Amino acid sequence: MNAVTSIVAIRGFTHHFLKASAVCFLLLLSWLCMPAYAQALSVINGEKTTTLSTDELRQQSTTTVTLFDPFQGREVAMRGLEFRRFLIDQFGEVPPALHFTAWDDYEVTLSGWDDPKWLMVTEEDGEPLTLRSRGPLRLVEQSYDDQRDIENLREFNDWIWMIRSIEAQW
Repeated sequence: MNAVTSIVAIRGFTHHFLKASAVCFLLLLSWLCMPAYAQALSVINGEKTTTLSTDELRQQSTTTVTLFDPFQGREVAMRGLEFRRFLIDQFGEVPPALHFTAWDDYEVTLSGWDDPKWLMVTEEDGEPLTLRSRGPLRLVEQSYDDQRDIENLREFNDWIWMIRSIEAQW
């Protein structure tokens, strides 16, 4: 390999390295900015979609509970809205089932929401939830019986994190 070939090879490598670095930087930047996009909840009722800002939901949050969060292994002060009341305000009644979509594209449909024990959490320990803290919205039980094993995380499978949309299933 002569000097000219070496210089061309280095330039080619440098060019590809810079392009790859720029792509990585843009991906990292989009990931870091992602919480800015997680600032709204879509509430879907048939053909109608309502968008609610998480700031608006935080302002409406009037319930604060301190409970043991088995996923963090500690007592946590959570603030949010009574979920049953939220559903009645949005849909006129509690739908038989709800389809949830999370910011990580996880989807689940669950029934049995006509129960005042559920809290839609908007803040934790005085801080707004973000995608990094399993937010911006999370559903948890305000209370659970003493027979539930807090060491068994499967008993908390119905806690829903990173909620992006809630769709009524009639």
